Amino acid sequence: MINFLQMGAEMAGQPEMPFTQKYGMFLMIGFMVLVLWLFMWRPEAKRRKQMQAFRDGLKKGDKVITAGGIYGTVKEIKETTLLIEVDGNVTLRIDKNMVVADTTDLQKQ
Repeated sequence: MINFLQMGAEMAGQPEMPFTQKYGMFLMIGFMVLVLWLFMWRPEAKRRKQMQAFRDGLKKGDKVITAGGIYGTVKEIKETTLLIEVDGNVTLRIDKNMVVADTTDLQKQ
């Protein structure tokens, strides 16, 4: 306690520290959070919104690719699931969130 009081008395005669020395660490942390937001969080949120809009816009007859790499054609759409025809008379019921791409874009290339 005495050392703390003596240190305060010694610093009373010294000039004030510059702004960057006082708040430099806070400025760096703030800058790092800003960079993370600009380059990681914002683009990811944008991509997530685009994927959700794509999944909401699916309709019967669309050709899709699942996250597992299965190509199929949408036969039925429910709230959270899709019924896709894979080959001939083979159908699969999958979660709507597992659809990752539309094959019509691939066919145009």
